[in-house]
Amino acid sequence: MNLKQLETFAVVAELGSISRAAQALGVAQSLVSRNLTQLEEEWRDRLFDRTGRGVVLTEFGRRVQPEVTLLLNQAERLQLAIRESAGALTGTVHIGMLPSLAPQLLPRLFADISENAPGVKLHVAEGFSGSLDEQLGSGRLDMIVVNRYGTAQGRHEDVLGVVDTFLVGDPQHEVFGRSTIGFRRLADLRLVLPAAPNGLRAVLDHVAREQGVALNIVMEVDTLTAMKDVAASGGAFTILPELAVREELRVGRLAAARIERPAIRRTIALGFTRQRPLLKAARFVGSRVRDLATNLLAVSPG
Repeated sequence: MNLKQLETFAVVAELGSISRAAQALGVAQSLVSRNLTQLEEEWRDRLFDRTGRGVVLTEFGRRVQPEVTLLLNQAERLQLAIRESAGALTGTVHIGMLPSLAPQLLPRLFADISENAPGVKLHVAEGFSGSLDEQLGSGRLDMIVVNRYGTAQGRHEDVLGVVDTFLVGDPQHEVFGRSTIGFRRLADLRLVLPAAPNGLRAVLDHVAREQGVALNIVMEVDTLTAMKDVAASGGAFTILPELAVREELRVGRLAAARIERPAIRRTIALGFTRQRPLLKAARFVGSRVRDLATNLLAVSPG
């Protein structure tokens, strides 16, 4: 077993095709097949089943795939650590980011890294906080930017800012005649929200119980785009930070009213993996994320 064989297995598993894997690796198909055969002989089990469209992982292949991925990532980090000893900032940094923050933060981060550390490549995973927490805990991400309700203290995270939460919907609706809306008023509105388990849902459900009201959740979706599209259609409202809809507010596609009595405040936090030491490139990117996000949130109206 060697790293080249493991890399071959990983690429075939990702692409589902020996021919496409050979093309991606820049080698002959026969070499790809030989590497897989050697692994199967050493491990004494089949890795793939052939189908009419290519290959699919066997049960054994699915079991070993995460371990192979982890080993390849560790090998890459070893190579980067060696190169870093010469002082160069190189390698891939894996970041998890909230969809509500990504449209504003990612362009700034990309421009900053391109100018100050052109040898660093960013790999970004977008998702809600629970999913990003899981990926960070498994070692797939170097850092995450997530929502926390209450406080991030005790989580070994850096607080980047605190923002208010807004009701968002069709600008023509009368509810947006005021800049704020009481929480109890939400019970009269049709809402589209992320499905549980979700941090926002947990907070909303808790406050609703305290207030003695029932929220009318007519649709559950797990993408920010879908939440905004439904809200813009006028069929329902959604609940988001202002930063998530800043561009839509600017062009008049959506309107927003800050929720109060009680206000729902969310902490934006930066967390780092504790599965391994951070390489120099990841530490540098983390410092830039911290500065850029802090400045971005500082100009947010809440």
